[in-house]
Amino acid sequence: METAARRRPLHLGDHVRRMRTALGVKQSALASELGTTQQNISRIEQEEEVDEVTLERIAKVLGVSAEAIKNFDEEAAINIVSTTFNSHDNSTSVAFKSTFNFNPIDKLMEVMDENKKLYERLLQSEREKVELLERMLKEKE
Repeated sequence: METAARRRPLHLGDHVRRMRTALGVKQSALASELGTTQQNISRIEQEEEVDEVTLERIAKVLGVSAEAIKNFDEEAAINIVSTTFNSHDNSTSVAFKSTFNFNPIDKLMEVMDENKKLYERLLQSEREKVELLERMLKEKE
């Protein structure tokens, strides 16, 4: 009877995917930071082996160490995420940037509100012009 716990084989692509999702980073954002395509990131995440250079580059963009990806587990990821999001440095990692993502619908509504205010100011200006012209006409009569 075997008493030692069996470790499943290391699947680095799966670890990359799980780390990326734990950090709230989309494949497209990671791809953009690495100068590659979302499809390439998807392919990497499906591979059992990831070369060391690629792993190091991904780790750097995610703001974690390559060892953290290799030794990924859910609890460690939670610690990394909380440390990253509670950090007050000016990190340039995608993980840190992702805390500042915006909702495109909210942004669209802000732009529409600004547009409405601008239109109202323009309309008020035109009313003032008409009023001034009407006064000038009455004075000439």
